[in-house]
Amino acid sequence: MGKIRRFDTGATRDTTEDKIEPWGFISPLAEKAFCEYMQFHRTQSDGELRESNNWKKGIPMDTYWHSLSRHILDFRLIYEQYPEEARTKDIIEALCAIRFNVDGMLHELKKQELKGMKEK
Repeated sequence: MGKIRRFDTGATRDTTEDKIEPWGFISPLAEKAFCEYMQFHRTQSDGELRESNNWKKGIPMDTYWHSLSRHILDFRLIYEQYPEEARTKDIIEALCAIRFNVDGMLHELKKQELKGMKEK
């Protein structure tokens, strides 16, 4: 049987025990940096502005993988003191690009997992 919280007002709720804590798991500074990175990269090379959620239409895993490997290389070059060899010169930008690709791959894998669950 679950544990219940009882408030002075008389309201009740289950405890937060064993529940995920999204507020505590993600740095607001990292989240803001990522959103700024994504906002900047909404402008495509043809000058058009893509929707912020355009990636949800689906990007193949190998596209994410190849992009991820390029950004990891940039990160390593910057971190190991060879920034002149990196395409991206800013380590925060490199980390945001890595995060985009990792998040995209996680999204695609979770979609496949959920689709498989629905088909059973």
